[in-house]
Amino acid sequence: MQTLPSDADWLAAAARLSARGRPLSRPNPAVGCILVKDGIVVGRGWTQAGGRPHAEAMALEAAGNAARGATAYVSLEPCAHKSERGPACADLLAGSGVAAVIAGVEDPDPRTAGDGIRRLASAGIKARIVPSADCAASLAGYLTRQRLGRPHITLKLAMSLDGCIALANGESKWITGSDARAHVHARRAQSDAILVGGETWRADRPRLDVRLPGLEDRSPRRLVLTRGVAPAGVKIINRPEQVEQLIDVLTLYVEGGAGTAAAFLRAGLVDRIDLYRAPILIGGGRPALGDFGLESLANAHGQWRMTERRQLGSDSFEAYERVT
Repeated sequence: MQTLPSDADWLAAAARLSARGRPLSRPNPAVGCILVKDGIVVGRGWTQAGGRPHAEAMALEAAGNAARGATAYVSLEPCAHKSERGPACADLLAGSGVAAVIAGVEDPDPRTAGDGIRRLASAGIKARIVPSADCAASLAGYLTRQRLGRPHITLKLAMSLDGCIALANGESKWITGSDARAHVHARRAQSDAILVGGETWRADRPRLDVRLPGLEDRSPRRLVLTRGVAPAGVKIINRPEQVEQLIDVLTLYVEGGAGTAAAFLRAGLVDRIDLYRAPILIGGGRPALGDFGLESLANAHGQWRMTERRQLGSDSFEAYERVT
């Protein structure tokens, strides 16, 4: 017997849909919206480049009259505040004839913060928040900026089985294979900015762009952690804490090297680790991490939780999130 999709399933689908808008939706979060009636999708949308139109407006436009009586599944609570660029999404939905609105995350923006759901309910629409881990993960950059005042930061590490990122002489191309490198480019394409340390920049002059067909326009803003100089188009920051001052950056991808990785860990600014491991041994090579001030093994346990694992050709990939 076939099982019908649940609210959680539809919200997870809305979260996946939102990825189409990231990171081009900045400075707005990338949101996904799916309109469902009688088990059939009648409209869907995601936040467009520059932040407008919002996902709800796109989905309603796609559905037309079919929106009447439908349930709207939205990864983030519909906004309750109007702007010069358009009406509040809560008002759009209220006037569309939808029967219900289910959101996966309450919007922490004080201009909405529950008012979107309340406005819909006052219009006679069955509106509620159904907490969704998938939706929260898709909005990690926005939620971190709202709650902590900084970007969501991912540290990427690509290493050998014995934890090295290069030979002792600095040679590092390539530790991982083509599948893993393509995965890295896909992760870059989801980020607002990418950062390397000054030593890595001076030694390798990495392009720090996205080289996947069709995604070149999603190359992130380039940053270097250094007290030296960098060419035009590359922004310098002197210490990890300065990432809080980056305008319109919701997600930051830190690619190393070892000193830079340690500096961000020491500052407590790493939210996620993307770990790529190649089935090779180097022995005596350059380690993936410098000293970040750990004083006892007891303090190392319980800090990270694996959230994803997959095989990428001959290499393995694991994602870890900080345990809060």
